[in-house]
Amino acid sequence: MRDDARVRLRSRSPVEGLERRRLRPLEVFAQSVSGAAPSAAMAATPAIVAVSAGRGTVWSFVIATALALLIAGCIARFTRRMAASGGLYSLTAKGLTPAAAYASALASSVGYGLLAAAALVGATVYLDALIGELTGSTPGGVGAVVMMAVIGLGTGVLVLRGARLSARVVLLVESISITSMLVVFSLLLAGGPADGTPTGATGMSPPGLGGVVAGVLPALAAFIGFEIATALGSEVRRPFRSVPRAVGLTAAVAGVLYVFAAQVQVFGFSATPGGLAGRSEPVVTLAAANGRGWLPVLLDVGLAMSFFACCLAASTALARVLFSLARDGVAPRAMGRTHRRFRTPHVAIAASVPVTTGLPVALFAAGVPLTSVLVAMLTLAACGFLLAYLLVCAAAPVFLYRIGELTWPAVAASAVIVPILLVVLVAFVVTRPLSGVLLAGLAVLGAACYLVLRLRRPAALADIGVYDETTAGDVLFPNRGAA
Repeated sequence: MRDDARVRLRSRSPVEGLERRRLRPLEVFAQSVSGAAPSAAMAATPAIVAVSAGRGTVWSFVIATALALLIAGCIARFTRRMAASGGLYSLTAKGLTPAAAYASALASSVGYGLLAAAALVGATVYLDALIGELTGSTPGGVGAVVMMAVIGLGTGVLVLRGARLSARVVLLVESISITSMLVVFSLLLAGGPADGTPTGATGMSPPGLGGVVAGVLPALAAFIGFEIATALGSEVRRPFRSVPRAVGLTAAVAGVLYVFAAQVQVFGFSATPGGLAGRSEPVVTLAAANGRGWLPVLLDVGLAMSFFACCLAASTALARVLFSLARDGVAPRAMGRTHRRFRTPHVAIAASVPVTTGLPVALFAAGVPLTSVLVAMLTLAACGFLLAYLLVCAAAPVFLYRIGELTWPAVAASAVIVPILLVVLVAFVVTRPLSGVLLAGLAVLGAACYLVLRLRRPAALADIGVYDETTAGDVLFPNRGAA
């Protein structure tokens, strides 16, 4: 009788309460694209990469795209076989130890939380700039606080109302944003290089292999958040197909956009002393040089919308991670509750959105410039994501071995990407001392929490990694939306 009970299907899914099997492929793809916020990265990241890579900036993005596709491939080893709401930590748990899964959960929570907060700041910065472009004056300090509060409130309402509504909003917003950026960069490309030195001369340094490799570090950081679809697995109509496709396609699309943006900006400054490296506002500078002073308005619209979509997607993913941790018995149980009408983790949303909104507001009120808040939060978020990517890529071949489906391509992919991610993560920490100190503090706090859990909830910690399971209702009513 005991053996028979083991093969019986559950009457309820472990993630019951969420709106299962409702998101369409395009909607879940839009969430992942918004998480990566490609419009913002197109405008800002190439100049950062060019500091190291010079004329090899485009190659740095090509390599970063290949690495992102490798990460997407490792994630797909899991998402073709299981649907989870905890994102990468639930996947990592199936290949590595509970300690590694818990580390991934903390890294993902920090990554999504800081990404949401940074995106809120970014939306505020560019909305403020747009108002300045249109009216000639900016709202000022109080106005910035009000904008952050309104954006945070709007994000919370949309996330609460359900993944389908937020997915449709980010699909619309991100579509307009990317279209705006493509128009901007196409016009800049048609305008030719900015005036500087005589034609054929260049102020950019020769790339060199070392420079190109160093440029991969910030280029890869431009992809963070592209895996957000993994946190919506149980809510996707056909998760085993749609989620891996969304993650892989997001990496590919973002990579193409980044390479295009980098090429346009490198070409635009090819005749200018110093080239692209270190430019604070390269797109605005090129627009002015080409006599298109109206382009900054379109740029601000695109960037403000992209950051808002990113804030919405990251907040959605963060709520799902906290919800899953609560269902695991690792986080407070209240966070595992769902709204009866909207079928969303309303307690997790109520706990997380005020933090991701209040943190940047508090820093700004303390006198820290919004641009500094944006850079610092994105840097720390990138470290969290890189650790989560490292762990899930290391877990992939172990997971396949445990289920008897290990193949040499899976081993080869992990053998390539894991050491690279480790080097990138270490380089991120070493080159940013203040971030390293903050991360060390978070690591100590996380280790302390882990030890407490081992003492108080060893069983919950041992079973960490909740995921959606087939129920009797899925078999009896297969048209309800099975994978």
